[in-house]
Amino acid sequence: MNYSTDWLLSRFVTQMPPKAAVGLRNQGQAQRAAVLLPLLEGPKGLELVLTKRAAHLKHHPGQISFPGGRIEAGESSKAAALREAEEEVGLNPDDVTILGQLPPQATSTGFVIEPWLSLVHAPPRWQLQLDEVADIYHAPLQELWQTERWQAWDWQYRGKRHPVYFLHWQQQLIWGATAAILHRLRQQLGSPVSSTHPL
Repeated sequence: MNYSTDWLLSRFVTQMPPKAAVGLRNQGQAQRAAVLLPLLEGPKGLELVLTKRAAHLKHHPGQISFPGGRIEAGESSKAAALREAEEEVGLNPDDVTILGQLPPQATSTGFVIEPWLSLVHAPPRWQLQLDEVADIYHAPLQELWQTERWQAWDWQYRGKRHPVYFLHWQQQLIWGATAAILHRLRQQLGSPVSSTHPL
């Protein structure tokens, strides 16, 4: 299977994205955040850049995430995603091409996350802001998209069922908003040989 830039561009622009997840709280009272999903070419095709949050952070300590953070007053969602990626991991905005926005993802901690899919077209020189980011990973889509790595549970919350997704990659367990965003992107793109998945 060839998870190439050409495949990504052809699928991303022609496939309608899945609907955004229903918020667990009133989104009118939620805090807005933006994240960047940076993709770059690697030995196995496209690789997704993931980070590990520092263990002392108040929200989601130690979890696998995307570079990102709060949207400041007067700032656009896209600008916030690029700014946070530069601050957290040293990704130069001039080396990034934004492909488009993915559906927003509400969290149980009162945030609505606005994800931006992007391509990195220059070799990155990572500089981690260690107060926020403990580690960084290049995860091949060829591995992340494998069905056997995924699990789905139904979570009962306030009388409603919410699917919760878990993704096992190397020694990491990816879950929460990160897994939910990845699951919808996986649904939207499909794979080079199939556009349907059981999860």
